[in-house]
Amino acid sequence: MSTREELGAELQERMVRFIADVILFNHAVSAKLGLGASDSQFMTLLQSYGPLTPRQLSEHTGLTSGTVTGVIDRLESLDLITRQPDPNDRRKVLVTPSLEAIQEKLAPLYAEQGRRMQTVLASRSDADLQVISTFLAEAVAGGQTVEEL
Repeated sequence: MSTREELGAELQERMVRFIADVILFNHAVSAKLGLGASDSQFMTLLQSYGPLTPRQLSEHTGLTSGTVTGVIDRLESLDLITRQPDPNDRRKVLVTPSLEAIQEKLAPLYAEQGRRMQTVLASRSDADLQVISTFLAEAVAGGQTVEEL
């Protein structure tokens, strides 16, 4: 039986591998669509947070405003996002994910990965799922941000 330290090290190693696999898969999806490496991260941010301003995307990613504009232009050219006026401040633009295009272009590429994850989750008890959910929430809460690097 493993000691707590060994188990902790094993979990950390598996999390690093999991994260690396997800990043590599996202890069492959981006390449298949003719997008850059940052593009899939923008889509993840927009799907997680909803519409964001270019400035907010820059703050989340640490990318310059010029780079953010380039990513937005590429995503817009594929109809994956739209630029819309901010209803609270007409001087600003909100970058909004296009749910129809995401379902058409991205969802099929992630379908098998989603099925595999559902199979893994289906084999766990409700209590196990709660532990996993709590662990992931705590792992990302209060983590180091791009701005802190």
